[in-house]
Amino acid sequence: MFKNSKNPLGGFLFEFFPPPRYLMAPSFGLDISDESLKFVELTATKNGIKMGRYGERKIPVGIIESGKIKNPEKLKNVLTTLRKEEGIRFVRVSLPEEQVYLFALRLQKAGLKNVREGIELALEDHVPIPAQDAIFDYDFAGEDAQSLEIEVAAIPKNIIETYISVFRDSFISIQSLELEAQAIARAVVKKGDLGTYAIVDFGQTRTGIFIVSRGVVVFTSTLDIGGELLNNMIQKNFNVSKEEAEKMKRQYGLERNTENQEVFSVLLNSVSILRDEIVKHFLYWNTHKDEEGKDRPPIKKIILCGGDSNLTGLADYISVSMKTKVEMANVWVNIAETDKYIPEISFNQSLTFAAALGLALGDFDYD
Repeated sequence: MFKNSKNPLGGFLFEFFPPPRYLMAPSFGLDISDESLKFVELTATKNGIKMGRYGERKIPVGIIESGKIKNPEKLKNVLTTLRKEEGIRFVRVSLPEEQVYLFALRLQKAGLKNVREGIELALEDHVPIPAQDAIFDYDFAGEDAQSLEIEVAAIPKNIIETYISVFRDSFISIQSLELEAQAIARAVVKKGDLGTYAIVDFGQTRTGIFIVSRGVVVFTSTLDIGGELLNNMIQKNFNVSKEEAEKMKRQYGLERNTENQEVFSVLLNSVSILRDEIVKHFLYWNTHKDEEGKDRPPIKKIILCGGDSNLTGLADYISVSMKTKVEMANVWVNIAETDKYIPEISFNQSLTFAAALGLALGDFDYD
């Protein structure tokens, strides 16, 4: 996680005299993509974590492209409006997957004085960014008597600086900048679960495929396949409006029956590409050794999230064709017991807020 510096005295006092959790200020997660921003407020209560405000704001085309801020002034206007309407002052923000380089590194303990210096010396062997132009952070993935196993995330310094500058000009303080995949994993994988899972975030314009193992995201990939592409395919093949295409996609999905045969065939062309990409990453994970030359732990299941992941028949299609367990994400697994507390948001809508929820959870003993 990429964090701003915190007051060391405040941190010291909180370590020894922590306030009751229910007196904590609300935590806001802000998930930014090319086309929208989603925010979620989580609040600590005597009865556990509760969701407060949440919402989505559209970002006009051209302001952000592939995670790069192209028009800082217009993005500032969007953020300023959000601050005024919702009173948001402090946020945890997602970083664009397309601009982040993720890699595993093994550092020998012999002669190692500083982990960050060791990473910096090896950085240019793994990412196409000069060390002086990159910002990186890392998680420990394991160790033995001779070495440390580390997962490193690096991003061009100018990308970070632009985000920080825009938020500063909008009078919103960034508490942390974090890889979107790691935030999603925090939301959909039970805290303390060290298993290995593939997460597929099937969104409006793109799909993220992540592998998380031992609580750490170890692989990410982004595809230009999303719900909008499915809509366009239906529009083109049936000569209908965008609204009607969305309606047909939701109504029929991937159910194979006489009434739905034509829509099924159209959608299958795109969804099969997504399936093939997931298969490719499964094969790579299962056939390539880790940094020590050992077999990687098997992927237990695929977890689906994102606004278009609830497409009828999608989970079954992937599960049957890959002979792998597939399930819809439970974004409340680390937030609430849904048999006692039902958040005021539909299940389908909650799938689009996985990253924002995971970001907000960063204030609740996850760092």
